[in-house]
Formats: sequence, C-alpha cells, structure tokens
Amino acid sequence: MTAPSLVTVLVVEDEAFLLFAIADELRELGFEVLEASNADQAIRLLENRPDITILFTDIDMPGSMDGLRLSAAVRDRWPPVKIIITSGKRQPAADAMPSGGVFLPKPYAPAAVAATIHGLLG
Repeated sequence: MTAPSLVTVLVVEDEAFLLFAIADELRELGFEVLEASNADQAIRLLENRPDITILFTDIDMPGSMDGLRLSAAVRDRWPPVKIIITSGKRQPAADAMPSGGVFLPKPYAPAAVAATIHGLLG
C-alpha cells in the first residue's frame, strides 16, 4: 500500500522510540511525516504547516494538554485535518472523541496505521 502524494502526517508521541518507529515506517510508505513530542509542539507545527493532512496522536503525554484535548483543538481550529488517536492504556469514551476521529489501540502494526490513514482519506 503506497501513500497518496502530498499527504503530510503529524505524529505526536512522547515516547521517543515509538515516535521514531512510526515516523520511520510512515516515511517508508511514502508519507511526509512531521514529529512532535507534545501538544504544544504539535500546535506550533499546525500553525506553520497548512499542508498537514493527518494528526496521529497519543492520548497520554506531558505538557499543557493531552492528546484528546489536542485533537479537540485541532478539530476546532483546523477542521479539514483528519484525526487518529492512539493509546495503550485506555480507549476514550465515544463522546470524548473528536468528530470524525478514529481510535487505534497500541500496540499497532504500521500497516494498520497506514490502512487507517487511507480509510480516512477515502
């Protein structure tokens, strides 16, 4: 499965190894990948990179907001951005998910992430 051209994925993950691993896998699949280790970095990237198509964020991370609050902020400020939320600790309640957001539990296979992205892109 190859990535559509011009798809930029912002990966937000505070665990450095996981961030590196999924970013590397997505790059190998042809996606452009931006990396952030917390929500504050992610917001700065979103403010400066209007080409971001997908937000792929962990729920639990340090900083001013967790992944659920980040995804709500993204939905409000950047409605076209598709959102994937992940966690190995908890699955969010349906009413905590942003409109159109998808939950992908950890551990995940890179192929599952790519398939989820392709599904969101239609």
